[in-house]
Amino acid sequence: MARTERDDLGREVTLPDAPGRVVSLVPSLTEAVAAVDRGLLAAATDWCTHPADLDVERIRGTKNPDTRRIAELRPELVVVNKEENREIDVRRLEAAGVPVWVTVVEDVPSALTSLDRLITVALRRPAPDWLTEAHRQLDAPPPAPDKSALVCIWRDPWMVVGSRTFATDLLARIGVANVYGDHADRYPKQDLDQLRSAGADLVVLPDEPYVFTVTDGPECFDADRVRLVSGRLLTWYGPSLATAVPALRRQLGLG
Repeated sequence: MARTERDDLGREVTLPDAPGRVVSLVPSLTEAVAAVDRGLLAAATDWCTHPADLDVERIRGTKNPDTRRIAELRPELVVVNKEENREIDVRRLEAAGVPVWVTVVEDVPSALTSLDRLITVALRRPAPDWLTEAHRQLDAPPPAPDKSALVCIWRDPWMVVGSRTFATDLLARIGVANVYGDHADRYPKQDLDQLRSAGADLVVLPDEPYVFTVTDGPECFDADRVRLVSGRLLTWYGPSLATAVPALRRQLGLG
């Protein structure tokens, strides 16, 4: 039987009782859905790299999905994110009669709430153990920071993580304050000299979206401040949240 639910934007979405064919246009959510029931996924984007052995049809990227092919696959639900995907693609899919569930993630609490609602409300599946563990580790208020950091996400031009972002809030929950956490922009562009003089204890270089490596990025900063980290641990909201706190602390050298 069909039912009507509201997604994270409060939009009405008509769904079957328990959707069985899902297309995910968000790498984090592809991993989350696969961890609940891999058989649900009919297709995913080229950027959906987890699980590494996921064998489903690929329908291009997050910003240029093949909406015509998605409609041909006749999914019972397409999962998108307000920040990662385009409104025009949502409209095209809905015009083709495809139900679309929009998620909204701006910090850790909204990520956990969004995952809860996607899994238990939209998909009608029980909350998985990894999500319960993520709540256990991350529901508490952030501690007082004992380190500060800047987080680069691109170079040429240099861009950093700013305010109202999941990564900034996740860092706060392991005791690390983002020196750009109060910036007016979510992902501000900065000159390299500005970054060097920002006063951060740590310079965090993740491996996505820009792939910082031992030979690309660290040479621009004081070596003792640089930390190369997993972008999945820092920016993905899904099964990685169950281990993100201890894993990030190790990668940041916080013990």
